[in-house]
Amino acid sequence: QVQLVESGGGLVQPGGSLRLSCSASGSFFRINTMAWYRQRPGKQRELVAAISLGGSTNYADSVKGRFTFSRDNAANAVYLQMNSLKPEDTAVYYCFADVSRRLGDQYHYWGQGTQVTVSS
Repeated sequence: QVQLVESGGGLVQPGGSLRLSCSASGSFFRINTMAWYRQRPGKQRELVAAISLGGSTNYADSVKGRFTFSRDNAANAVYLQMNSLKPEDTAVYYCFADVSRRLGDQYHYWGQGTQVTVSS
């Protein structure tokens, strides 16, 4: 099994910054793509940003230029630096990992979610 543990959420004023972290632990061969999703109140879960094993990233249009996604493969961890936060960024943020427990297989795992609230 693989566990994803998130941290870094909280309350911040508009224009402020937060850094989310997600660490993976357990038994696996390789962590492939990792991503952050969010679920805003009354909305479906949506992709915020994704990062490949090689470090290639893609972002939702709504966060481009404000959020930066990075990963530390040695630490099995990813980080989402969120700057210039807006009230519409308020959501529960979920870490996602595509994991190969053995060469050639593929499993999906989710973290428990961390609340980000942007409000004055």
